[in-house]
Amino acid sequence: MTQTLKVERKVAIVTGAGGKPSPTGSFGTGKAIALLLAQHGAKVVVVDRHQDRADSTRQLIEESGGEAVTVLANLATEADCQRIVQEALAAFGRVDILVNNAAVSPLKTLLETTVEDLENSITVNLTIPFLLTKAALPEMIKVGGGAIVNISTLAAIRGAAAMPAYSAAKAGMTGLTISTAAGYGRQGVRCNAIIVGALDTPLRRATVPGEYIPRVAALSTEGDSWDIARATLFLASEDSSHITGVLLPVDSGNSILSP
Repeated sequence: MTQTLKVERKVAIVTGAGGKPSPTGSFGTGKAIALLLAQHGAKVVVVDRHQDRADSTRQLIEESGGEAVTVLANLATEADCQRIVQEALAAFGRVDILVNNAAVSPLKTLLETTVEDLENSITVNLTIPFLLTKAALPEMIKVGGGAIVNISTLAAIRGAAAMPAYSAAKAGMTGLTISTAAGYGRQGVRCNAIIVGALDTPLRRATVPGEYIPRVAALSTEGDSWDIARATLFLASEDSSHITGVLLPVDSGNSILSP
């Protein structure tokens, strides 16, 4: 049976798509998302602040027969967001999919968190997704619609004592997701969020050294970046054409159990 290319000829912007290098060869969520979208026919705009990481993702996509361009951006200003969309248009002529994946999550308690920590977390985790969505929406509307997938976290709805700034900013992303879905659905744009639980990623291994034991979860396991990539592909494709404004937990069932 011939594989169905779920996002064939679509153009996808993926932020944080370079991914932190891993000695084990595992990928971060952004890299996995970019690769899976490309494998299913999308032309991918790989956005990252590290040129070497972005180039690594682009090379992997091209080696598998896909198309990609890299855009180097610190994701700090509205100008960055406008430039990302303009470079996508210059390379591929349209924008169909936006994946707001880039994030920062300082491990500090509330009393340890500075105003600068909070402001940086809000900028990267909320303001930039807001501005990228604002920049991409008109281009999606021009081509009859599109799909926005925001990568959020279980910490935004369950809390995380060591990440209050991150949790607060990602909770704001929930409001952004639902408001975007409500405001632009009739123009063909869908917007959903993935609520990420415990994942085995290079970033987690670097942040939480040693053996990691996830909180109690219905499946008694933690996922990996490919679990998030497959959920993103679903929400970005016509398989989810009647789904919008949804917060989809991909968390091994963590969110359905009491602590």
